[in-house]
This record gives sequence, structure tokens and C-alpha cells, in this order.
Amino acid sequence: MATDVKVPALGESITEGTLAQWLKKAGDAVAADEPIASLETDKVTVDVPSPVAGVLSETVAKEGDTVQVGAVIARIDEGGKAAAPAEKAVETTATATPAAAETPAPRDEGPVGSEPDHITTLSPAVRRAVLEHHVDPSTIKGSGRDGRITKDDVLAAAKAKEEGQPQAPATPAAPASPAAPAAPAAPKAPAAAGERREERVKMSRLRQTVAKRLKEAQDTAAMLTTFNDVDMSAVMEARSRYKDLFEKKHGIRLGFMSFFVKAVALAVRDVPAVNGSIEGDEIVYRDYLDVSIAVSAPKGLVVPVIRNAQAMSFAEIEKTIAEYGKKAKEGTLTLDEMTGGTFTISNGGVFGSLLSTPILNPPQSGVLGMHRIEERPVAIDGQVVIRPMMYLALSYDHRLVDGREAVTFLVRVKEAIEDPTRLLIDL
Repeated sequence: MATDVKVPALGESITEGTLAQWLKKAGDAVAADEPIASLETDKVTVDVPSPVAGVLSETVAKEGDTVQVGAVIARIDEGGKAAAPAEKAVETTATATPAAAETPAPRDEGPVGSEPDHITTLSPAVRRAVLEHHVDPSTIKGSGRDGRITKDDVLAAAKAKEEGQPQAPATPAAPASPAAPAAPAAPKAPAAAGERREERVKMSRLRQTVAKRLKEAQDTAAMLTTFNDVDMSAVMEARSRYKDLFEKKHGIRLGFMSFFVKAVALAVRDVPAVNGSIEGDEIVYRDYLDVSIAVSAPKGLVVPVIRNAQAMSFAEIEKTIAEYGKKAKEGTLTLDEMTGGTFTISNGGVFGSLLSTPILNPPQSGVLGMHRIEERPVAIDGQVVIRPMMYLALSYDHRLVDGREAVTFLVRVKEAIEDPTRLLIDL
């Protein structure tokens, strides 16, 4: 009996997605709830699980197709049998010393501790398996469609690694002929002088959505940016003094972001318009703060939301940010985790940005831009001293937020960062 595999519900207001990759091919055995396809939506990439155990008998949609929620993309034969594996090629016996036969050829491992660039091209299920089992995907020969790596390939490689067997190279070399030495590979022809190349890559659904929303912010909001700078000495001193105790007690490192989240939570109480939004001819004010944290992910910018940040401790904020960062890297953020948000914080400083004008995340009315910390000469009490300074930028919707309110908000954030005691005694 054949069972249809349908596109699952993808979240509120999302009616379609793009079939990014088949994780199984026709004829493969699948278990119930095992991912068989990767689906890309406007916000997240999700796996489509098999509803039953059986054999993938038919794939209805092709990779790259746009599929509607509820559409049939494959069929599972519950009583079917998996296709028999192809017969192994007859091994050629070549004269070789035992040492040469047992020692695998060396390969370039790349810089120590570096992560292969192509790991970001794997499907979410495969990427999770690679990260969990610490397997180098460049050494795995894919059994999926067009030679792509499947989750089963990763698990098999991990098992071989545990048993002490070398992983097979992605492209095995042909056996040498006993009669004559192998001919050297022909050198590649040099590129013609002045040759110019182009590559066209279809925009991902996520990138299309980001582009649409950012352009919408420019077309709709009366966007303006105000700037200030902040002395980071007090925060850096607090981190240095308490970082070991903090990590020992809470199991997480104390970062800068938790200070800024708490400072924003304090500032929006004095300037609620920055945390509000316009809906039709009404203004929505909120007594809670849901902070969208801009995170760079392999497929583009994502903004998971820290909900009720005003009620969270420093440790809770840091743990939430760390978890979101891990999920963004693995591509496992859920739609709920990226939906909503009343205010955004973007930290371009981690990439070395000195100053920028962050763009609004509609329908929000404010976004705070953090930048790199740089030692600069500043005048304090008539003396020129060197201080670790950071530029802050607040972009806001001038339809809702007046200039006086925007400047007041940024000053409140500056005061809280330069004197973190304010965060404790509610000033």
C-alpha cells in the first residue's frame, strides 16, 4: 500500500516552500519519521519526515520546485523492498608491498580547527549528523542523488571511524596497473589572460525574503539614524572581575550582549515608542520586550527572538543567545523562534565594523547597532585619557519615534552601560 508524503504545515502565513534537496532516493528504505527531503521556506529550512516505514517508491516533485502546503511530493510503499545494492566491482590484484597496501595515502587536512566550507551546503539533517559525530564530510562518498551525502553515509563513516577504519575518500583513485606505471595527470590549461568569469546562482527563498523585507522597510518607514558613543570600561571591568565565578555558577560565559539587552529593557520603559509599532492607523505600545538578535547563519541573516527579555537574568539571556547561535549554525532554528520580536539588536562589531546605519526589521520601530570596541582618546574631567569606546547607532521609524525620544533612548542605554549599577537598582 502506497502512502502519500505531503508538505507539512510550515507556520502562520506560510503557504509554500522550495524543495531544496532529496535526502533519500527512489528505492531507498525509510523508517517512520525519518527525514526524506529538505524544504526551504521564507524563514527556515525544515526536514520533511516519512509518515510510515517502507520504501520510497516515487518522488513527485523535483529539487528546486515550489511546493504548496499539503501537496504530495513523494509516495512510500509500506510493503516494498529496498533496491538491491549495486554489485561491487571485481577488485584488481596489484603487486604492492604490505605496508603500502595498509597505509592510506596522506591528504591535506587544511588548517587545524577549521571547519570545511562545504559543510554549509549540506542538508540540515546531514549537517547535524556531521557536527554531532565530528566527521569530515570531504572524506565521505555520497550515495544520494548526484552523489550527495545522506545521513546514512555520515552514520556509516562515524561507525567506521569508531572502529579505527580509515574513511574512504570522496573520489577513490583507480587501481594501478601491474604492467605499467600510471600516466601522470595532464596539467590543466592555464586560464586565458584577462579571462573574466561569471556564475549565476538562484537566490534562496530566505535571501529573497530578507531582500523583500529590507526594501519594504525603506519604502514604508520614515527611517532615520542617531548616533552616540559609549565608554565600555565599566562593563569590561565587571566581566573581567566576575567572568570566572559567573561561568562556574551558570555554565555559560558572560558576554556583552546581555548588558545591552538589559540596558535596552531599561530604556524602553522611559521611551516606549521605540518598542512600539504602527498597525493601520493605530500605535501598539507594549509592556514587554521581545528582542530580535541578528545572527549570521550559513544561508543568510536570521533574527531569533529572546522573549520577555525584561524579566530574564543575565545568565538566562546568555544561555538563550548561545543556544540560538548553535541552532543558526546547524540550520535548526524553528519558525516560532524567529517569529515576532519588538526590537532588534545587531552587533556588527564582531565582524570589525566601526560604524553603520542598521536597517529596521518591519514592523518594528527601532534597531540598535553595536560596533567594535576601539581604544580612543577622550576628554574626562579636563584630562585626555585613553578609553575603550564603542559607537552606538539607533535607527528608528520617525513616523512613530520623535528625534527627542530617539536621542533620549540612546542616552539611557549609554548611561546603563557606562554605569552597570543602574541595571541592578533600576535607574
